[in-house]
Amino acid sequence: MKIDIQRITEGEESLVLRYKEATPTINRILDILRDQDNRIWGRIDGETVVVNREDILYLESVDEKVFAYTKDKVLRLDGSLTSFLMETGDDTFFRASKSVVINVNRVISLKSLPSNRIDITMEGDEHLIISRRYASEFRRLLRGEG
Repeated sequence: MKIDIQRITEGEESLVLRYKEATPTINRILDILRDQDNRIWGRIDGETVVVNREDILYLESVDEKVFAYTKDKVLRLDGSLTSFLMETGDDTFFRASKSVVINVNRVISLKSLPSNRIDITMEGDEHLIISRRYASEFRRLLRGEG
């Protein structure tokens, strides 16, 4: 596959994708271009399933395995929490502790705890703790300081 990339300083940006056959790689590129790359693939009982990224309440690493929790499903994901955060690349998901990443848009309440920790309640009444290490960064995020 030949790739031709040009950076321009003026004029309208454009992208042309020419292909002979819609391979999985081409379809993934098209999904990204159509902004439909918000799906997460995982496994439930050996079956591959897909969920929308915004449906994920939180992710948890247990025994070097990553699980994504929605309101009604638990998916086993490939990779690590760090790789998930790098792939999403936005402020929707936040590392709450060494083993937990939360979807900030699914938090319904917060409560400050001793030792600078934060008790958060997710949709579905799941309680999680933001550890001391990440609490101040979370407070900055809430204040809009990024």
